[in-house]
Amino acid sequence: MASILSSLRNTVIAGFVLAFILELIYLNGGGTFDTNFYAFIFRWLHVLSGIMWIGLLYYFNFVQIPNMPNIPDDQKPAIGKVIAPAALWWFRWGAMATIVTGLILGYLNGYIHDALALGALNDFEVPKNIAIGIGMWLGIIMWFNVWFVIWPNQKKALGIVEADADTKAASARTAMLFSRTNTMLSIPMLFAMVSAQSLYYAK
Repeated sequence: MASILSSLRNTVIAGFVLAFILELIYLNGGGTFDTNFYAFIFRWLHVLSGIMWIGLLYYFNFVQIPNMPNIPDDQKPAIGKVIAPAALWWFRWGAMATIVTGLILGYLNGYIHDALALGALNDFEVPKNIAIGIGMWLGIIMWFNVWFVIWPNQKKALGIVEADADTKAASARTAMLFSRTNTMLSIPMLFAMVSAQSLYYAK
């Protein structure tokens, strides 16, 4: 077990193997590879990706940013040159995977068009589609912020691309403010997503 857990790659592989065993149990119980199964798979991948994305968003806003002033100056380069770039890689691709799997899930479940129209295609008579649509649009706004505001500004702030000191400072503040915006939007986004499954599932 230690040989598995001492390697992140092996740990993740082991996790997927355990999930595959659960899939075999499902199939052995009469489950089939139908649309519902594939919708479940993409919902599972959507949740996994979302945990990576929002988990790192909360790490930045609840842990890294508030504690940066407490880190000695000689230790800060370790954050800016090593930890932050690695975290931002998983952060932005977690956002991408969350959006892509969410859109595929909406297509497989047949609600994507009405949800993106915020229920207008069904005369606003399907509350679940309205709720999931609100969540989808908030998620899309957050995804846009990650890829087109936060990441470009972080590249300047971290010195990944050339920028003078003033530009780095301004870029760091812009990235922080949009990261805080995403933190704020994540709360109603998750509320809308969960409510669509829990409050409006039978409507």
